[in-house]
Amino acid sequence: MNLRFLSRYIGDRNFYRRLMMISFPIMLQNGITNFVSLLDNIMVGAVGTEQMSGVSIVGQLLFVYYLCIFGGFSGVGIFTSQYYGKGNTEGVRDTFRFKFVLSLLLFGLGIFIFTCFGDQLIQLYLHEGGETGDLEATATYGHAYLMIMLWSLFPFALQQVYASTLRECGETMLPMKAGIIAITVNLFLNYLLIFGHAGFPKLGVVGAAVATVVSRYVECCIIVWWTHFHKQRASFIIGAYKDLRVPRRLTREIIVKGTPLLINETLWSSGMAVVSQSYSLFGLAVVAALNITSTVSNLFSVVWLSMGTAVSIIVGHQLGASHFEEAKDSVRKITTFSVVVSTVVALFMMLLAGLFPMLYNTSDEVRNLAAVFLRISLLAYPINAFANCAYFALRSGGKTWVTFLFDCGFLWVVRIPLLRLLIFYSGMPMLLIYTISTMIDLLKCIVGFVLLKRGEWVNNIVES
Repeated sequence: MNLRFLSRYIGDRNFYRRLMMISFPIMLQNGITNFVSLLDNIMVGAVGTEQMSGVSIVGQLLFVYYLCIFGGFSGVGIFTSQYYGKGNTEGVRDTFRFKFVLSLLLFGLGIFIFTCFGDQLIQLYLHEGGETGDLEATATYGHAYLMIMLWSLFPFALQQVYASTLRECGETMLPMKAGIIAITVNLFLNYLLIFGHAGFPKLGVVGAAVATVVSRYVECCIIVWWTHFHKQRASFIIGAYKDLRVPRRLTREIIVKGTPLLINETLWSSGMAVVSQSYSLFGLAVVAALNITSTVSNLFSVVWLSMGTAVSIIVGHQLGASHFEEAKDSVRKITTFSVVVSTVVALFMMLLAGLFPMLYNTSDEVRNLAAVFLRISLLAYPINAFANCAYFALRSGGKTWVTFLFDCGFLWVVRIPLLRLLIFYSGMPMLLIYTISTMIDLLKCIVGFVLLKRGEWVNNIVES
């Protein structure tokens, strides 16, 4: 009985070899990206707390744009993955075209919103409280950073069109290599431009923004160039720009299946911005501490985040080939692996949680808050790991309205109202409020378990 139980939740060597072949490049790329983000954060923080907070606020706003791109392409990617699993290159090509047109629309919308309302959005995060920070200076630094970062919106969108399609077709190494080169460029330019080394001007937060923009263009150029010069491995690009027409039937299906994911990522990222804004009511020290916490936590959350991507690719291919029992088995085993590994990582990081804030040139108030926030967020790693795999499994089968309710619906209906009620009416200490708001996702795991158990997500949506 024990052996039978273990065989349901633990795969063989070939299973984990395939899992790591897909997830490790993504994990490595995201890990290096987040490590460089940590170094960037430390370098900007070395200039001052106001500079770090201004960059953090703009980063939260740009995060909404990034997830709109991710959400829009995720809806299309369901079809890309299943078309590839079915061996339908023309279908993959049509989804690529759809992504390209969508990227132009989202880029235009992003430029309009940030140009017209950027300063007002920054002001939402600036509140008195605590002993740390100059609000006016923080707003000035945030505005300067945002105006430069607007130049990065288009290359980010375009490289995601190519990189997401390559990943969904099983090509994960090229996006990883391009990402590593880009973040190396970013780190090098940050060192030169933030502090003014080697004869370069000392630009502070503006230098950090310039470095990021240049690295975005480098990454975009590498991925686009490789795709067009390796058509035997990226056959979908052949004739992709001959015209941008997408079959009406596929367009309709993508809109039906993909719109919930676009709305989900838009509202989810907006919801997380609301969560951050809610905590900012406690003062600039909390904003700075949460920035440190999220930067450090993101460095190690790549483990369970990459498992979600692996679910979407592996399970998407299996569903596209109508291998339904294999798909259910893969979800079960990947989820188990993700939860176990995330738990081990969280326990290890608990021992080091107090050390990371010490790397920042900021006040003791900010450092102490960041250490506590980080320990609380680590407790939620296994919860996040399970919820992430459940989300991607449901999405792979085309149950996008279900994932919308599961992910975004939970955030806006449960977590945000609870957080606002606790802040304005409970009188609880801020750290207790943060703990309750973070751990409430345990309810989400229960819902995800029930939805996976029912098996209604097991579908082939490209079968003709």
